[in-house]
Amino acid sequence: MTSLPRLALLLAGASALAAAVPSFATQTASAQTGAAPAATDVRPAPLASLVRQVSIPNTVFKLANGLTVVVHEDRKAPVVAVSTWYNVGSKDEPRGKTGYAHLFEHLMFNGSENLPGDFFTYLQQVGATDYNGTTSFDRTNYFQTAPRGALDKVLFMESDRMGYLLGALTQEKLDNQRGVVQNEKRQGDNRPGGLVFYEVLGNLFPAGHPYHHSTIGSMADLDAASLADVQAWFRDNYGPNNAVLVLAGDISATEARPLVEKYFGSIKRGPVNVPAKAAVPVAAARPTIVMKDRVAATQIMRFWPVPGLLDKQSTILDLGGSVLGGLASSRLDNALVRNEKLAVAVSAGNQTFQRVGLFSVQATVKPGVDPAVVEKRLDELMADFIRTGPTSEELRRAATQAVASEIRGLEQVGGFGGKAVALAEGQVYAGNSNFYKQELNELASVTPAKVHTSFARWLTRPPLKIRLEPGERPPYQEAAVRPAGTAEKAGTPPPSTKREVPKVGQLASLDFPTVERAQLTNGVRITYAQRTAVPITQMALSFDAGSAADPANRRGLQGMTLSLLDEGAGGLTSQQIAERKEELGAEISVGESPDRSTVYLSALSANLAPSLDLLETVIEQPTFAPAEVERVRTQALTGIAQAQKDPNQIASRILPGLLYGANHPYAAVGAGDPNAVKALTRDDLVAFQQRWLRPDNMEVFVVSNLPLRDLVPQLEQRFGSWRAPAVPKGTKQFAALPVRPAAPRIVLVDRPGSPQSVILGGQLTPVDPRGDIVSVSSASEVFGGNFLSRINTDLRETRGWSYGVRSNFQLNQNAAPYFINAPVQADRTGESIAALNQQLKDLLTTKGVTGEELTRLVSNNVDALPGRFETSQAVLGALISNSLYGRPDNYYETLPAKYRGLTTSGLDASLKGAIDPNAFVWVVVGDAAKVRPQLDKLGFPVEVAQPR
Repeated sequence: MTSLPRLALLLAGASALAAAVPSFATQTASAQTGAAPAATDVRPAPLASLVRQVSIPNTVFKLANGLTVVVHEDRKAPVVAVSTWYNVGSKDEPRGKTGYAHLFEHLMFNGSENLPGDFFTYLQQVGATDYNGTTSFDRTNYFQTAPRGALDKVLFMESDRMGYLLGALTQEKLDNQRGVVQNEKRQGDNRPGGLVFYEVLGNLFPAGHPYHHSTIGSMADLDAASLADVQAWFRDNYGPNNAVLVLAGDISATEARPLVEKYFGSIKRGPVNVPAKAAVPVAAARPTIVMKDRVAATQIMRFWPVPGLLDKQSTILDLGGSVLGGLASSRLDNALVRNEKLAVAVSAGNQTFQRVGLFSVQATVKPGVDPAVVEKRLDELMADFIRTGPTSEELRRAATQAVASEIRGLEQVGGFGGKAVALAEGQVYAGNSNFYKQELNELASVTPAKVHTSFARWLTRPPLKIRLEPGERPPYQEAAVRPAGTAEKAGTPPPSTKREVPKVGQLASLDFPTVERAQLTNGVRITYAQRTAVPITQMALSFDAGSAADPANRRGLQGMTLSLLDEGAGGLTSQQIAERKEELGAEISVGESPDRSTVYLSALSANLAPSLDLLETVIEQPTFAPAEVERVRTQALTGIAQAQKDPNQIASRILPGLLYGANHPYAAVGAGDPNAVKALTRDDLVAFQQRWLRPDNMEVFVVSNLPLRDLVPQLEQRFGSWRAPAVPKGTKQFAALPVRPAAPRIVLVDRPGSPQSVILGGQLTPVDPRGDIVSVSSASEVFGGNFLSRINTDLRETRGWSYGVRSNFQLNQNAAPYFINAPVQADRTGESIAALNQQLKDLLTTKGVTGEELTRLVSNNVDALPGRFETSQAVLGALISNSLYGRPDNYYETLPAKYRGLTTSGLDASLKGAIDPNAFVWVVVGDAAKVRPQLDKLGFPVEVAQPR
């Protein structure tokens, strides 16, 4: 469960870290390589034709109690996205009650009158996927994608918490979730730059303005929330007449209406909520604020309040912001980063809310450059853009990228950004489920003149200026300590109403697309699966390299090489490559893992031929121009310096070396070692590309709406004649894994003033990542693999010390280490490690896996399979991981039988053979003055380390 994300602060990175690796595949067929086609047509598809591809047909009806229902039929998979949106958010909170909307979002997952306990229990029992809840300024939503046979039960669940919640809401639940939310706030605040957004809202919007305070609220208001307060909040805002229910997927409106009437029809109307009005504030002057925090480089920021979603100006500002600083080819990027090299990163864009918007321009100053110079130049470029406006070509590229993103989003029915979200946003905010069409048509009609007029009107007003400088932030404002057992007087809950919980119907099994194979004339293998839901081709060119290919004294070489592939190639400059990607609506990105270096292409199938031309140029003809090498080196070093200040990255950079030893290939982390990156030469980069990024070290994976017979000739034309260079292909040297320690140790990194401690524990295991891991990974799931795991239930849901705790095996090709990640409030650091240790010991000895846990994990892993492979991106990840781990194409089709064959005793034995409670190395990043005394009480040796 999440609140509205804070504005992203610009932190330069060494490379684009990449893609997901969920995994599935099935049967194999062969395909023959065809003849190369004639010269390709390089003209992109017209924008108007792309806009026409974005279509979400839907039916809207309303129940007598006021519940609005939107239904979209999509039969591609046996799943239905169920998304419930309440027309209330943090902008509707009165003074002194900030954070209530988000707090109540958490409480809505803690059980209802007819479904006691955690709602995640019921969702996992039916194999739901993509389930969560979020709160923003303007709405609160709850969503899940359910197997079609479980739709009745999921609708019952949503209706029970809409109409039958108060009888299950207790003081204990309120106190627990208050603690969870406060730890969510600490977790966000603890990050470098985590306090900036509070200053933005507080200074841009005057006191009393609905957008003056953050969605997560203040510690003081959260402390003051009483049970009576939250009960009143529910009564006032959670009636059916203040909600929109969207069903998208394997269902028609005819099928949906009687189901919705059955489960929601008897719920009584609530008070009429009229969302708070909010004008765009006008000010004759705005302050300049200097903040200090643990950042590697000074960040210059400008903020303007602008019109919101329902104003046509919003779309114009969106597109103009992309041209100014959102696209890779943007004006600011080209001037400040590429040409003048004054900044390592820039951005500009419009963050749109229902009533208002927030336009921002930001630049991260290149280390060694005077921030005043960057500030002056940034303001000059902004003024120039306002004066001259964009070109038609710039707008066309920006619009194409935006429409291409919409088309990609059409493949998913639910989740955080699928079709259900587009329909719900329009219905809730504009009273029109087809509002997305209006936005796209407006986007396609934006002209340079419109941008010029809009920018001149809204962005010549005084901005809020913030400069975030390296330094120590002020003391953190902590929550008050609530006495144990404190209970405020609550309103009288309604009498409990018993409802019959529906049974789950027949659930469909996984129907994974057929896997086909082909081979180019130079031996490059192609693994393919077809998905026809959207006209998109997803492709991965995977090289057997990864960070493990870096020599021990050249950590960061692989990342630098990948980052430079599209920074100039085949006679095209970095700017020209960026522009070409944008006009095609294509995405070319790189991803690195310990074992593989991958270049990804996501192309509109209508523009596949020219997109492949560009991919060929980037892969086969990188320039590694000296000026670009130095620019990317600076970005990489700034990214590393920032990682050395972020608590999560500090821990993740230190732990691998402690586990493997400094010289092991898997000890390489993140963007690499700063001293090594400083010393890299152009010759090093070229040599890495020649040894590792070559056709005899490459495998191609494709998921497309186009058949393989149409794709192979196009791939043959671009890559079939690519020959390996004369230099020997690279090889990786893996020595035997070190012996696990016989006793735990703690490595403490002092980060003064941290309101939270990041705990990261790890150990090497004897698990074979290429073997049968179903049993041991299932046992790990019980311990820490999901929301209902033992350690998350303990530290989050029972004790309220953390926003979330997880553990898992990291499956590398040659090792499977085990990690536990636990960000906890600072004053509970020692107790949290003790609790984690105790939970593991209990699981391995006296409190083994229970029958209920086994039943739930089988349902969660078997019944959810169809939903987990809804998108082509998920299928692509499956093809890649099956290759990495040497699995057969039908691997995931065999899983249901394997899961159903598990036993509690077998799970216990598998985890005992893999994990040793005494072998953990614990890295703790926190305020040593508060944390060290707690750690000393544990009886483990404690040593102090510096960020690496």
